Amino acid sequence: MCQRATGGFAASFVQVSKAALSWQHEPDWYQSSPIAHRPFCSRCGTPLGFDFIESSGKMDLTLGSFDEPGYFRPALHSGAESLHEAWLDTRELPRYYSATTESVASRWKAAGLEVPE
Repeated sequence: MCQRATGGFAASFVQVSKAALSWQHEPDWYQSSPIAHRPFCSRCGTPLGFDFIESSGKMDLTLGSFDEPGYFRPALHSGAESLHEAWLDTRELPRYYSATTESVASRWKAAGLEVPE
């Protein structure tokens, strides 16, 4: 899903508390799947993040949205079923597959759908 949303081989996110988040300009949102929606800048088209429609109080912001993205270090790889090994070497990080990640799989099931690969 992130590949289609960003047009890249991977997407890098930083998870933040929505209560602690403030926007300089409120982004536009689109529903990217039956279980999620994504903010974006309507001025330039930049993807800004990811959030479940039935939010947990946290959301993901795209790493490139930060002024100093080098501050962050990868901690895990989600959606590992669509990993492109030739472009991204994350073999040292824990890997989580969408179909076995309860917070993802349960939302797809509640929508009456299978988790996409």
